[in-house]
This record gives sequence, C-alpha cells and structure tokens, in this order.
Amino acid sequence: MSVHWPLRVETSSPAHTREVAAALARLCGAGDVVLLVGDLGAGKTVFAQGFAAALGVEGPVTSPTFALVRHYRCGAASPVRTLIHADVYRTGSLDEVVDLALAELVEEDAVALVEWGELAAPALGESALVVSIDAPDVAATPGRRVLGVTGRGRWAGRADAVGAALDTAHDTAHDTAHDGVPPRGRS
Repeated sequence: MSVHWPLRVETSSPAHTREVAAALARLCGAGDVVLLVGDLGAGKTVFAQGFAAALGVEGPVTSPTFALVRHYRCGAASPVRTLIHADVYRTGSLDEVVDLALAELVEEDAVALVEWGELAAPALGESALVVSIDAPDVAATPGRRVLGVTGRGRWAGRADAVGAALDTAHDTAHDTAHDGVPPRGRS
C-alpha cells in the first residue's frame, strides 16, 4: 500500500475520535511530537484522552489550559515512559512556547501531544504529526468530526503505517456502531 499525505478520517462520536487517537498513539515512540489543531470545542481534549489511554495513562486526562503542560506516566507496555500534554492556547508569544522546553522534554523517553499545535510548531522543529480536527456541523451532527493528518520530518515516511492505523480505527468504530461489540471482543 502506498499512502500519501494528507490523510483524512471522519469520526461519528467522541468514542470514535478516542479510538482514532489511540490508533495513532500506538505508532509513537520517544521523541515524537503530535500537534493538534482545531477551534474551541473541536475535540482536541477528547483526542488527547484516547491518545493517553492507549499509552496506559491512568486517571483523568484534562486540557492543561491553565497549567500549560501536564506530564503523565505511561503504562509498562507503552513505547514511551512519559506523555507530555501541552495546551499553548494561553501563551502570549512564541518565546513563551519556547520557554516551555517541549522539544527538550520529548528527548527524555517521552512523546508530546500539543493542543493548539499550530502556535507551537515553529518552536518544535520540522518533525511532527499534525492532526487537524474540524466539527463541521455541531448542531446537526454533534459527534461528527473530520480529522486531517499530515506527517512531517521523521513522520513523513510513516504514511503507510498511519493510513493502516486510521483504517483499523475506522473499521473498529464501524463494527462497534453496527452491533455494539468491537471486533477484538468477538469470540
């Protein structure tokens, strides 16, 4: 299979968005950066919850809007030791983003997930997976989201793996929605 950026997937519910995030988290390794882009209420924190759960993070995952950065210990089976979850919405300048030292933190067996990632991108280098989340019609379809995914730098060569992960997440969500039982739960 040969997949080309950008990739696109539609989700139908917060649970489906979490499943897509989990599929992408399973592809991450130490030093990876994932930038979340989307308006207020688009579903960035819902995505972060699914991403964190797939890395074995226990307990609630909330947007670090006022703390700016939260560190979560990942589970023993995770490919990384720490999830660094940042929300740079309240930063006033690129210098403030640089002061958070996110690029240095991911070098220490961690993955960074950055809400409002477009604001942080210049401070984080060329290598990132960019996930744009759009809520096209919240009134008519409140759970529907359209996710655009693009890889840069070390992610550029992983398009096939990302495409396969998105397909798997889509199939799982479709099968669950169809009969209420995820495929891996069938006997």
